[in-house]
Amino acid sequence: MLQAARATDRVDVVAVASRDRMRAEEYAREHGLERWHGSYESLLADTAVEAVYISLPNSLHVEWSARALRAGKHVLCEKSLDPRAAEVERLHDLAAERSLILMEAFMYRHHPRTRLLEDLVRGGSIGTLRAVRATFSAMLDAPGDIRFVPELGGGALLDVGCYCVHGTRLLAGEPERVFAEQVVGPTGVDLRFVGTMRFPGDVLAQFDCGLDLPGRSGLEAVGSGGSIYVPEPWGSGDPVVEVRRPGGVERITAETADAYQRELENMRDAIEGKAPPLLGRDDALGQARTLQALLQSAQLGRPVSVPAT
Repeated sequence: MLQAARATDRVDVVAVASRDRMRAEEYAREHGLERWHGSYESLLADTAVEAVYISLPNSLHVEWSARALRAGKHVLCEKSLDPRAAEVERLHDLAAERSLILMEAFMYRHHPRTRLLEDLVRGGSIGTLRAVRATFSAMLDAPGDIRFVPELGGGALLDVGCYCVHGTRLLAGEPERVFAEQVVGPTGVDLRFVGTMRFPGDVLAQFDCGLDLPGRSGLEAVGSGGSIYVPEPWGSGDPVVEVRRPGGVERITAETADAYQRELENMRDAIEGKAPPLLGRDDALGQARTLQALLQSAQLGRPVSVPAT
C-alpha cells in the first residue's frame, strides 16, 4: 500500500499509528513517514489526516471504522469488512450521515484484468453464464499468525475465501442459497472451507479456500459456448485472461497496473466527488450477507437462504 501511494500524486501517507509508540516511531522512520502516533485515538485526532486505511485484524474492522467515521475521516477498510450484515449496514449508515466515503479494500477489483473479465462475460463471449469456479489457498505455518486466532476473526473464509465469494458475485450477482462445509483446526478457526452457491437463472458456483493447502488461485466463468479462466485473479500479477472455446484458447492480456494504486486513486476520486467508489454500500452488504449465510451453513450442516435485503 505504501509503494502504491508513492507511485501516485493523488495520495500522501502522512502518519501511522500503533498501540506501541516506539513501534509506530520505528515504522515511520523506516518508511519515511512524517508523523507517528502511539494510539489509534491519537491518529484519529490528527487534523492533517483526511482518510484512514484500516489494516487491523478482521474482528476490529467494525469498531475502528466506526470510530474513524465519527472522527470525520473517510475509511478504506481491509476485507473482510465484517460477515455480519447488520454491522456493515450500520457502518454505511454512519458514513452516509456524515457524507463520508467508506470502501472495502478488495484491491483486485481495481485491476484492468478484472474489468476485462467482467466485460467478456457481460458481452456474451462465452454465451449464457452457467457456472463459476473459484479457488484461493495458502500454506501458513507461522506460530501466532492472527489468521489462526478466532477472537481476531481468523479463518480461511474471511482471509482468502472472501475473494472467491466476491469474484463469484461479480460475475453471477447475489446468491439465493448457499451450502458450505469446513474443516476446523485446533485453534478453532476454519482451515479449509468449501462453498456451493446458487444464483438467479440457475447459475451454480463452487469455491474452495484454505490456510493449510499449497498456494493456489483461479477464477473461471463457464458459459453455454465456452469458458473464461483467470490464472491469477486476486493480485496485481499476471494480467492474462484465457477465453476457451471449442476451437481453441485465446489469451488476452489486460493492461498492466498496480491494483493498490488504482484502489487509492478511486478512493481519492470518491472523496473529491469525481467518481463513485467502485465498491460501495450495496456491494459490501451483498458480500456480508453471503459470508454470513456461508458461515451459518457450515455450522448447521445444511443449505441456508441468503436474504435479498
